[in-house]
Amino acid sequence: MRLTVYTDYALRLLMYLAVKDDGLATIAEVADSYGISKNHLMKVAHQLGQAGYVATVRGRGGGLRLAKQVEAIRLSDVVRRTEPDMAVVECLSSDNACCLGPACRLRHTLQRALAAFMAVLDDVTLADLTAPGRDLRQLLGLVEAK
Repeated sequence: MRLTVYTDYALRLLMYLAVKDDGLATIAEVADSYGISKNHLMKVAHQLGQAGYVATVRGRGGGLRLAKQVEAIRLSDVVRRTEPDMAVVECLSSDNACCLGPACRLRHTLQRALAAFMAVLDDVTLADLTAPGRDLRQLLGLVEAK
């Protein structure tokens, strides 16, 4: 299973917002912290805002913050929202035309593997990912090193 860069950015943005203690974060500051594209991050932030994960404040002094409690954000929900196609192989897609379909055990095995992958993500919240808050804040440049 390979997640898209888009989903990676979504999870990283949520983690950043979860550990940022002092107010709003800007797209530029998050992108600079991670060394990633501001343009791509802007698209991610927009979708996460539409999905209700991120609140945006417009204007001077504006920025982003979490719109939900960290305990309420499950990784599996974010992945399902940001991944365009969870079919790890063609035969799991809705327009499967494989001639082995009726007798194929590979398809069933891969469906189980995908379900297991998502089951693990169902058990993890943003709070679980950001529990070592001070360490993450330090790595992201949000606090001074001791």
